[in-house]
Parts: sequence; structure tokens; C-alpha cells
Amino acid sequence: MAETLRMVVAVLGNVAAVSLYAAPTVTFKRVIRKKSIEEFSCIPYIIALMNCLLFTWYGLPVVSNQWENFPLVTVNGVGILFELSYVLIYFWFSSPKGKVKLTMTAIPVLIVFCVIAIVSSFAFPDHRHRKLFVGSIGLGVSIAMYGSPLVVMKKVIQTKSVEFMPLPLCLCSFLASSLWLTYGVLIRDIFVAGPSVIATPLGILQLVLHCKYWKRRVTEEPNKVDLQKGNTEKVDLEMGHGKERDSS
Repeated sequence: MAETLRMVVAVLGNVAAVSLYAAPTVTFKRVIRKKSIEEFSCIPYIIALMNCLLFTWYGLPVVSNQWENFPLVTVNGVGILFELSYVLIYFWFSSPKGKVKLTMTAIPVLIVFCVIAIVSSFAFPDHRHRKLFVGSIGLGVSIAMYGSPLVVMKKVIQTKSVEFMPLPLCLCSFLASSLWLTYGVLIRDIFVAGPSVIATPLGILQLVLHCKYWKRRVTEEPNKVDLQKGNTEKVDLEMGHGKERDSS
């Protein structure tokens, strides 16, 4: 019964996590359509890429005992593909200065991962110490990944608009973190459950902010239309006066 429950939670966690990784596709469709990264930051996607790399490595038999953490490998393997795609799209549509900044951020991250993989493979004699080493680093990176929306939440509070914090992303973040927290508790793995202890409350906070400010975009649209309408009427009126002067 316990094994079945763990499997069900793992499958649901995988589905929610893949949905979380796929959620930014809405954002990047906008980037591709506008051929501009606007005010979006690349940092959350680079941190998420590092997180997926670390936990894929953590779940492989090199670090874990055989395939005890196979669900981590599947979901984070998919996450690597998504996050790498986002980083490449971001790079393509960045300004030359933005491309340099992205490169200077991404390359050190990849080098650090390679160093971690090499050290964990050869410097530690057993799985327990390898898991402790990789898991501790992964825990820190995961906390940074789940904490990165704090920057976006600050912007939401300042602008009173959820334009840069889509609802699908917030919802998937909450579901994925709560399910992986449950899974980590069930398998008694602090490195799996630990990040979600922070991520779950942050997910709830994002949903609260979304509920508070989602109407902002709706109320601004009529004002914008009214303003454009008023400007059009003003131009028509001025053109009418101009014609009257010409006829006189």
C-alpha cells in the first residue's frame, strides 16, 4: 500500500513538474512573436537548468543506489530539454549586450555542474556520501530556483499587474512543490522534500497575489481604449476645424 501511494504521488508530481517546466512556453511564444525579451530575466531559467542537471545526476545510479530515485531522472531529464530551449530562445532574441551577459552567466554554471559530477564520481567511495554531496548542493540550488519568483512578486506588487507572472506558472509551481514535498516525506529523503518546504508557501503567495491583482489588466484595457478613442475624436475635430477655415 505504501509503495503504491509513493508511486501515485511520484507520477502526479512528475505530471505537475512537467507542466511547470512547460508553463513558460506562453512567455516564450510572446518573445518569439515580438522578437524581444522585453523585461523578462534569464536568471530563473539558468537556475532551473542547473537544478534539473543536478537532480538528474542525483537520481542516476552513479549517485543514488541503483534506480531508487528514478522519478527524479525522468522529470528532470524533461526539465533539462525545456530549460535549455528557453535559454537558447532568450539568447537568440537578446541584444548583443544581453547575449554577453547570458553567456557569462550560463557557462560558469555548466562548468560548476561538470566539476560537481566529476568530484562526486571519483572523490567519494559510496552512494551515501555521493548523495550527501550532490543533494546538499542541489538543495541550495532548488531553494534559489523556487526563491527566484520573489523578484517577479516584487514587480507585481510595485506595478499592481500580473502581466509578468502568468497564472498557469503559479498554479503549476504550487502543485509541483506540494506533490514533491509529499513524495519526499514518503521516501524520507530530505534532499527531495527540502526545496518544497520553501516552494509550497511561495506558490501559495503567488496565487494570492494573482487573485489580488488579476483585475488590474482588465480594468486598464477599457481606459486604454477610451484614451485612444478620445485621441481619435480630437484629431477628427481638429481636421474638421481645419476644413472650415480652408473653405472660409
